[in-house]
Amino acid sequence: MADLSQLVKAYDVRGVVPDQWDEKLAQLFGAAFVEVTGAAAIVVGHDMRSSSPGLTRAFARGAAARGADVTEIGLCSTDQLYFASGHLGLPGAMFTASHNPAQYNGIKMCRAGAAPVGQDTGLDEIRTLVEGWTEGGAPESVARPGTITQRDTLADYAAHLRSLVDLTGIRRLKAVVDAGNGMGGHTVPTVLEGLPIDVVALYFELDGTFPNHEANPLDPKNLVDLQAKVRETGADIGLAFDGDADRCFVVDERGEPVSPSAITALVAARELAKHPGGTVIHNLITSHSVPEVVREHGGEPVRTRVGHSFIKQEMARTGAIFGGEHSAHYYFRDFWNADTGMLAALHVLAALGEQPGPLSELVASYDRYAASGEINSTVADQPGRMAAVKAAYAGGENVTVDELDGLTVTTPDWWFNLRASNTEPLLRLNVEARDAGTVARVRDEVLAVVRA
Repeated sequence: MADLSQLVKAYDVRGVVPDQWDEKLAQLFGAAFVEVTGAAAIVVGHDMRSSSPGLTRAFARGAAARGADVTEIGLCSTDQLYFASGHLGLPGAMFTASHNPAQYNGIKMCRAGAAPVGQDTGLDEIRTLVEGWTEGGAPESVARPGTITQRDTLADYAAHLRSLVDLTGIRRLKAVVDAGNGMGGHTVPTVLEGLPIDVVALYFELDGTFPNHEANPLDPKNLVDLQAKVRETGADIGLAFDGDADRCFVVDERGEPVSPSAITALVAARELAKHPGGTVIHNLITSHSVPEVVREHGGEPVRTRVGHSFIKQEMARTGAIFGGEHSAHYYFRDFWNADTGMLAALHVLAALGEQPGPLSELVASYDRYAASGEINSTVADQPGRMAAVKAAYAGGENVTVDELDGLTVTTPDWWFNLRASNTEPLLRLNVEARDAGTVARVRDEVLAVVRA
């Protein structure tokens, strides 16, 4: 029997194929998804991994056997699946393991309108049903099985994105795009077709073995090829997408990475120009420049925990127009509160092309502080080390401490957040300050306690 505790995570299903799960299990997940959502119809799509088509078709069979009509949209990015869910008004399932290695696969599920299915919003119930069926018995058959039909949504997805950001009048730009052999190679040509953008394509061939580098732009080593190509070709900008193309990373004309916090601030300013006085969500380890820029542009910043389910809940609760995370997830009210790296990329291209200066100058006003980046420490006793760090700082002069998500310690000149990983014995540290010297000092002080 499969160990579903290892397979079903907080927000999705993910594991090694066929060691941890296979098409037989995917079929049960399809049946359970229909059972829990009560859906009469659903939409499914998949990435370029070799196991994805078989797993997706098995899920569709399981869903149809429970009476749901299934629309298969085939190869797609995760945000293209969210588009289909929102546009068609159907619950959806995306087969992808995002940036994980080739032997992995997974399912990201949502209700109609791209509303997330996580542990507290149906995933636990799905897991319980699947566990029951694997231990004995099977889903009951229904009198009328559903149909399975195919539909191509790529052109409609591209048209929707382009209706939200007007790029027709920008100056001509040269953009290097690294798709990492992932789904950006499928979506970027259609989304950017006919625009005044000369695309230099890197690794657009769909290949779930990731022959060139991991499709995880959060790791600096996976940006090296993009940075070199931007410098070599004299491009105005570089864009890197992860495996399922829901996240986008940006490098400037010098090949220097632009922090996702600066992108969040830039896009927030543009969205606030369209929706004056709007609310913008940011997680608690984005730069303090984000709430500053939001306030300067007449908006209302709202701070939340790290993780897409928290962002999407706050988006829905507050009616926020936009949300951003340090991990380059960008969420838009105009996109059913779902995350889409492609829409964020269009905003950056538009902002760059609407003015004459280079990207490095454009983002300088949004990138105001020095930061450490995320530093991981392997720690056996996470609560004990967290308590030791809290004891070291609590009660200090001009020090505020909060525990919304891990431990955040703030002073007028610097702040840090220390959080436990949900999946590994790690503590994650982020430090920000007015200058690099202060960042280094605070980082070393905290790490000395964490690693004592």
